[in-house]
Amino acid sequence: MENQTTVFILMGFSHDPHLQIFLFLVFLVIYLITLVGNMAIMLVIRVDPHLHTPMYFFLSHLSFVDICYSSVVVPKMLVNFLTKHKTIYINGCLAQMFFILLLAVTEIFILSAMAYDRYAAICHPLHYAVTMNKRVCSQLVGCSWTMGLLYSLVNTVLVLKLHFCGPNEIRHFSCELPPLLQLSCTGTFTNKIALLSSAVIFGFSSFLLTLVSYMFIISTILRIRSVEGQRKAFSTCSSHLIVVGLLYMTAIFQYMKPSSVTSLVLDELFSIQYSILTPMLNPIIYSLKNKDVKTALRKIMEKNTYMRSK
Repeated sequence: MENQTTVFILMGFSHDPHLQIFLFLVFLVIYLITLVGNMAIMLVIRVDPHLHTPMYFFLSHLSFVDICYSSVVVPKMLVNFLTKHKTIYINGCLAQMFFILLLAVTEIFILSAMAYDRYAAICHPLHYAVTMNKRVCSQLVGCSWTMGLLYSLVNTVLVLKLHFCGPNEIRHFSCELPPLLQLSCTGTFTNKIALLSSAVIFGFSSFLLTLVSYMFIISTILRIRSVEGQRKAFSTCSSHLIVVGLLYMTAIFQYMKPSSVTSLVLDELFSIQYSILTPMLNPIIYSLKNKDVKTALRKIMEKNTYMRSK
């Protein structure tokens, strides 16, 4: 890449000043909820000994990834809402793209690890402690970050070979790879093939692991004779299924749709869903549908209230 001082303009949303202020406030609230919610989940899991289990170990790492993911995208967006010059240097743009790819793939593999954990807990409960020991859990998280790093490096290295000498307006609120490729002066066929093939390989392998895990889980649950037993088994998986559904449906459409199917508004809406709203919704979904997390949160709040009253 020849010119490291190339400046891009992130077009983002409407340029109406009043709407810009409104959007700034909306996304600021979303970002604060994301930070507070995910930090609360991490704190509760760390403080409460009852939550020192593989399931919550993965949830804690998921919360950390969500904080990072949101922080890569939202702060720059908030700054752009308050300035007329919505610019970003090419190095900053590439860095943002790198971390978006890294964190997105890391998140889907952590979700796959959580699905495998539920499979081990429901289908092989007697061997669960041995199957999901600390070493295995750490290896699964390490593998998730490794997969994210490989995916991000493959696509970022190929972008470094491109030249940007024409239009510099990125029709998006962040430096995601698909809209960035549209600005290249050189051919992007190799980049598009690499993006599609890597998305299929990494995305499909993660999705396949999740799908197979839940096929065995559902099969096992349906064999439980007690209705109450089935309800409890399903309740432990429902939060995870909701999160997986929200992330996969939007991300797959955004990165694997045909180039002929393009809509600026639709692209931005899907990007908002998986990069901004999903990190905010994850702690809400897990805390609202998880009795252990709600109990732990209540204990911490009661303890803080008691300490203040003394």
